[in-house]
Amino acid sequence: MRGEPSCPKCGGRVRAPGLFADTWQCAAHGAVHPVQPVVPPSVGALAVVVERTRVPVWMPWPLPVGWLFSGVACAGDDRSGGRATAVACTGPGPLGGPGELVLVAEEPGVGLGARYAGISGPDPGPRLRTGRPPEAKVLAAGRPTPLWHVADAPADRAVFAGEAMGLWLWAVVWPELCGPLLYEDMVLTDLRDAGSEIELVPCGALSPRLMAPDG
Repeated sequence: MRGEPSCPKCGGRVRAPGLFADTWQCAAHGAVHPVQPVVPPSVGALAVVVERTRVPVWMPWPLPVGWLFSGVACAGDDRSGGRATAVACTGPGPLGGPGELVLVAEEPGVGLGARYAGISGPDPGPRLRTGRPPEAKVLAAGRPTPLWHVADAPADRAVFAGEAMGLWLWAVVWPELCGPLLYEDMVLTDLRDAGSEIELVPCGALSPRLMAPDG
């Protein structure tokens, strides 16, 4: 994703709007909201995404002990604004070893969450078995939000999804053993409402998962 805009669904190159199309185009997926180049994590980079996006920028707040903000990605352009955001955090897993969490907020059809989940998209669709109790719950912007396990994801990660503020909320954790992070009533804050507290976010190294979810 780094260096130039890319397709949220496959990470491939996209063609800018021009004479024959007024939207960004992926050769494989047609019209898309492009993922903007990812830059090293910083409060400034986070503030830019917060200012331009139309969807939430979810982050666990307070962060779990030992966890750091490790990057942010945004799909959209200056004309449309952000239509999907992905926030990465890194820290010690609940069962030992390092863990990574990516939280995605997106409009239906964007496909960024499905890419991090490692499934065909663009949305969770029938992989969400909402007819049974949710496997996890978070408090998103003060509201209890159920998350269901997403079936058919790769074995190296645990994937949960649900709906918050009328949009998809995805939570993807690596490795799969870090899934219990989502069983502990995690509190998510939309950083658009954080005000000056955003300056308190501790930053770590850029998560490779933002650059290559399948790496």
